[in-house]
This record gives sequence, C-alpha cells and structure tokens, in this order.
Amino acid sequence: MWLNIFEGLMIPFAGTVLGSACVFFMKKELGRNMQRVLTGFASGVMVAASIWSLIIPAMELSADKGKLSFLPSVIGFWLGILFLLLLDSVIPHLHLYAEKAEGVKSKAAKTTMMLLAVTLHNIPEGMAVVVIYAGLLSGGGNITAGGALALSLGIAIQNFPEGAIISMPLHAEGKSKFRSFAGGALSGAVEPLGALLTVLASGLIVPAMPYFLSFAAGAMIYVVVEELIPEMSQGEHSNTGVVMFALGFTVMMALDVALG
Repeated sequence: MWLNIFEGLMIPFAGTVLGSACVFFMKKELGRNMQRVLTGFASGVMVAASIWSLIIPAMELSADKGKLSFLPSVIGFWLGILFLLLLDSVIPHLHLYAEKAEGVKSKAAKTTMMLLAVTLHNIPEGMAVVVIYAGLLSGGGNITAGGALALSLGIAIQNFPEGAIISMPLHAEGKSKFRSFAGGALSGAVEPLGALLTVLASGLIVPAMPYFLSFAAGAMIYVVVEELIPEMSQGEHSNTGVVMFALGFTVMMALDVALG
C-alpha cells in the first residue's frame, strides 16, 4: 500500500520534471500557439479532475445528509476559492505575459516571481493528491486505488506542459539550460513534499473528507479561471485553446471512469 502511495505522490512531480526537461531538446521558446495548446489542455484536465475525482466523491461521501448532501461540497469549494484568493493576494508572483506582478510588493527578480506563480497553482494539485491518498490509506469513503491513480496521472499530464512553460522562458531570458530545468522541476516539488506530510496525518483528514475534497476542487478551479484560461485566450483570437481544453477534459474524464 505504501509503495502505491509513494508512486502516486511522485507521478505528478515526474510530469513536471519531464516537461521541464524540454529545455534540453528545444532550441527556441515555446510559440504562442503551442502555449495555447498546452495551457488549454491543462485547464481541461484540471476542471475534469475537480468534478469527477473531487466534487462527485465528496457528494457521495455526504449522501447520508439527504437533501443537504451538497452542503459540505459547497462549503469546501468556497473555502478553496477563498484560500487561493488569499495566497494570490499575499505571495508576490508574475504570470506569463503579464507586465505587472501580483501579490505584495517585492524586489524579487522576474524569473523568481514567475517560479512563484507556477508554485502557487501547484498547491491545489498537491492538495488533491493528498486528500485522495489519505482517504485510500485510511480505507475511508469510496476511494479506490484506481481512482487515486487516475487523479495522479491526470495531474501529471497537465504538469508536463507547466514544466515546459516555465523552463523554456527561463532559458530564453538567459538562464542556463540546467538552471532553467531545475527551476521548472522545483516549481512542482511542493506537490510531493506537501502531500507526503499530509498523508502522515491522514487520520485527521478522513473525518472531514468531503470538505477537503471540495476544498481542493475549489482551489483548482480558481487557478483555471484566474490564470490558465486568461493565458490561453491572450493575443489574436484562436479556437486552439478551446479545442485543447475539451481534449484535456475528455482525457481526464476517461481516465477517472476507466481506472476508478
């Protein structure tokens, strides 16, 4: 069981590392259209994961509340939104293509704030993996090993473009390939580290599992709406991002149903 949990926690991080490694094989910065492709796909995966892997299981776990079974999911979802809103307001970070940094004022370098932006939206993904594997470890709820694996694989798939999107611009701004790769890879380190610590406290998580599941869903949806979709839509109009969003959504939906 612990081996399966360790693998599940590391799979999303492996996706970030592999995506960051693109800097060793690609000579030019990612084009705007390719970034639309990757960002749109990642958005679709995150939305589908939020629904099938997090919100629906949260409602199923609250079925004993009858007509109020939606309540834990609504409360948890809003707490997730507000938590990411707070982090977004406090942590200094710079989104892709943005000219002005967000969060508290900081004299940190542009590349540092770009890394913080990616790290910020890796937090809810780590939370999602935490809750799923904590539930699997405890045997609570209807969480299966297949469902947990599906979530890890889905997040790993969407982490791949994130790794490339951060490492390639770092190299384009003058960083060495190795430092650019390290920066991209480290942006995803928050996921396995935070997940491992929280799984150790799984006994505390399980009683409030519906709230934690929907909390992670709310945090992920915040990232999609606040950051990924605006990035996908910037510049000249294109339907590429929308098509890739739909593809990412269906891939994650299929993974969850097939493996869960």
